[in-house]
Amino acid sequence: MTPSVRLQEMIRVIRSARTQGEERGIIQRECADIRAQFRQGDNGERSHSLAKLLYVHMLGYPAHFGQMECVRLIASPRYSEKRIGYLGAMMLLDEKQDASLLITNSIKNDLSHSSQYVQSLALCTLACMGSAEMCRDLAPEIERLLRASNSYIKKKATLCAVHIIKKVPELAELFTPSARTLLSEKNHGVLHGAVVLITELCKRNPDTLDQFRKAVPELVQIMKGLVTSSYSPEHNVAGISDPFLQVRILRLLRILGHNNDTASDAMNDLLAQVATNTDSSKTAGSAVLYETVLTIMDINSESGLRVLAVNILGRFLLNNDRNIRYISMTSLQKIVQTDHNAVQRHRGTIVDCLKDQDTSVKRRALELSLALVSAVNIRSMMKELLIFLSFCPPELRSQTASGIFNAAERYSPSKRWHIDTILHVLTTAGGDVRDETVPNLIQLITTASELHCYTVHKLYRALVKDIAQSLVQVACWCIGEYGDLLLKGECEEIEPMQVTEDDVLDALETVLQSHMSSPATRGFALTATMKLSTRITDNVDRIRSIVSIYGSCIDLELQQRAVEYNALFKKYDHMRAAVLERMPVMDKNLPGHTNGDTPGEIKEPDTSKPKPVEAGLLSEPASQVCDLLDLLGGTDTPLQPSPAPTSTPTTTSSADLLDLLGGLEPTPVPTVSVYEKNGLSLKIQCDKQTETEVTVSLIASNSTQNDITNFTLQAAVPKSVQLQMKAPSGNVIPAHGLGQVTQTVLLNNPNKASLKMRIRVSYSNQGAMHQDTVLIDSFPSTACQPSISPL
Repeated sequence: MTPSVRLQEMIRVIRSARTQGEERGIIQRECADIRAQFRQGDNGERSHSLAKLLYVHMLGYPAHFGQMECVRLIASPRYSEKRIGYLGAMMLLDEKQDASLLITNSIKNDLSHSSQYVQSLALCTLACMGSAEMCRDLAPEIERLLRASNSYIKKKATLCAVHIIKKVPELAELFTPSARTLLSEKNHGVLHGAVVLITELCKRNPDTLDQFRKAVPELVQIMKGLVTSSYSPEHNVAGISDPFLQVRILRLLRILGHNNDTASDAMNDLLAQVATNTDSSKTAGSAVLYETVLTIMDINSESGLRVLAVNILGRFLLNNDRNIRYISMTSLQKIVQTDHNAVQRHRGTIVDCLKDQDTSVKRRALELSLALVSAVNIRSMMKELLIFLSFCPPELRSQTASGIFNAAERYSPSKRWHIDTILHVLTTAGGDVRDETVPNLIQLITTASELHCYTVHKLYRALVKDIAQSLVQVACWCIGEYGDLLLKGECEEIEPMQVTEDDVLDALETVLQSHMSSPATRGFALTATMKLSTRITDNVDRIRSIVSIYGSCIDLELQQRAVEYNALFKKYDHMRAAVLERMPVMDKNLPGHTNGDTPGEIKEPDTSKPKPVEAGLLSEPASQVCDLLDLLGGTDTPLQPSPAPTSTPTTTSSADLLDLLGGLEPTPVPTVSVYEKNGLSLKIQCDKQTETEVTVSLIASNSTQNDITNFTLQAAVPKSVQLQMKAPSGNVIPAHGLGQVTQTVLLNNPNKASLKMRIRVSYSNQGAMHQDTVLIDSFPSTACQPSISPL
């Protein structure tokens, strides 16, 4: 390829390249030829060479070496070279390039050029890549051109002024007087630019917004002229007179009429005229109607006009274009709270959109359908949503289930209907529901005491039918709690069925042995099996056998449950009936209620913060027995405390607030030793105590000759108490008592119940891991000195 080839020939050769490597070779040779042409100076081929370089730039190859050539061509007196030079500047330069500053003077000179086409080149370039410095220097020139007599120049100058305002907002006042006068222009291009300029000015300055609200009647007249004008081939688009200008005017009216009654009243008649006379069969008409609807909804319009706007959006829902249906539902979603009754009239059409093939349309229809659910239509809407749940895409299943749960909880006509709806969702899309669904459903079942028999029968049938469903956990819980009602077989609300003790135990054992059951589900099934030992009479030995099998389970949680249940059978059989009695009614509105937490469950530290490795060694067998009693909770038998330890008062490190009065000694804060073993000492002190809140600090020190590492504290409290553990000061305790590790614990006891706190201490000393548990079962309100029971 020779250096003299034209742009068209170069494009043909590049497109004929068969491989990317061949294309790169052609580009490299051509760029070398272009550089040679640039070095030869003014030979008449510079503009052609720059045009070829711009094509190379469009293909994604480096073209920065042509920046200075753009500056030279812009300064050329010939129009053909100026045109390529300005085009190159818009493509190769930006405000971050130093070379862009070199063309400021050329642009200023060309803005005063006698040719309107040269002026337009300078205006387009400034509007495209003008920096803040260039805009400040050239703003007076642009303001002068706004008053020019040439409509072609004024059109481009207005758009250039918009760019200047965006770059340098403080220059907005310079263009405000000229912008108002441009509204009297007849040229549609100038009017379009003027409306865009006024819109930008109103967005930037509230004072300017108030000033241009006086121009609302003028804008209304311009809009009426467009709506009622006769056919004009120059501006007609699909039967609509200049829809682009109409859309711009409607957007400006929306800004001017927002929260202003006077401006809104002045445009109400116009908006009604546009809404009724615009043909929506074509895209252009739909665009104008859509902007009209948005304007009606955003200003202080009349109620009848708002109903008309909602009806227009309802017509859009019947459009074959999915994009129009999508934007219609998006707009209805925004106004459904303020114009709920008007949107309800189109509920059938919205529900039909759930069957659309496009996922984005389905998502919008789902959101809008959920927003339309009310106490009046809850049954019919739930029927449609449950049908949609059965065939909706997987990515929408979770959102659908959550929406159904929220609507059912808010508008359920009865508890039975509520329970049936949730069970239906769990059966249809159990794998996509939120984690809190199971405890929420359990709480709902416990409050509906009259439906316990009905619920346990229905859940047992679902469990026997398919154990892979997510409602297995709820079914196991209900069978454990209300298994005696299931065995009676007397239920008026559902067809009775005869269930034997062996049938129930077979179902639970199937869940325990199934490979599809998660560890949490097995825990539910094992607990349900254990609870049945107090509700049946003939198969207690079988239950004892099932429980003992899992005493050596590889899952630690399941193993711990089994060991504790075995201890109930052997050592504490006299307490088994009291420990395994029915759960009381749970009120999830109580501050201390947490879904899924057991009273003695150890709360893990925040995983977002670094924490040491937790030790895995077990304490003495005696501590396991106490652990068992604390985990099961709810018994009236008090634990036997050890002799109360002696307290060692220490002086606070900072002066007490009473020192401000002078002459008063700081009050010592009492500390109590709760753990002394292997050189580790753990003390507790009460920092603050009110009627419902206690703030305590756990202070650990090390008297050995080696540092104690991997030190962690874990705490558990009854469910009625809220516990919050602050981050510890560290996880390494220095030797010889040279340092301490402190952790603050906040206890909120709104029910003023008897406080109990179990502390688990884990640490590593000389490579050996240690783990012990301490029970603090008394927090006297007078002296915050707990009594300690070692476990």
